[in-house]
Amino acid sequence: MCPMTKCLARCLTLPRAAQLLLAASLGSLAFVLVMQFGFGLEPCVLCLWQRVPYDAAAIIAAILWAWKPYARHSVVLLILLTAIYLTGMGLAVFHTGVEQHWWVGTPGCAVQPLNGTSPDDLRRQLLQMTVPHCDHIAWTFLGLSMANWNIVWSLFLAFFAAATAAKVAEPPKG
Repeated sequence: MCPMTKCLARCLTLPRAAQLLLAASLGSLAFVLVMQFGFGLEPCVLCLWQRVPYDAAAIIAAILWAWKPYARHSVVLLILLTAIYLTGMGLAVFHTGVEQHWWVGTPGCAVQPLNGTSPDDLRRQLLQMTVPHCDHIAWTFLGLSMANWNIVWSLFLAFFAAATAAKVAEPPKG
């Protein structure tokens, strides 16, 4: 067996797969937070929605990692992770469509809620407001926006979780 095949086989076992999925989810969230707070890229509404699946996946992956012994519930959690990552991919596809003007975004794509208590507070908020529009691409890498990269990354993580579920569900050999 080649070293790469051995490494892949080890990655598709528990607890390693749970650790990798947890790290991938937390790493994804850390990346967007660094882009937001470190580089000043303000997220639009769809950008914020795309973070939710990673939040949920991190929680489920942590539960998967901690819930021993690994058994049938592990397969259910891995299938749930697959569905969560596919949901994230769907959000990223929708955002990509908005970026490319294939369809219109949500009503929240151009509006931020105001929370002032007086007319002066509301006026000040309106004058200081910078609204990131969902159809403006703020950052690209190799010609792809963050939403485009999220499609690729979410699909990869969904396949990884599904492959791990299939491997964990296999009856023991021997």
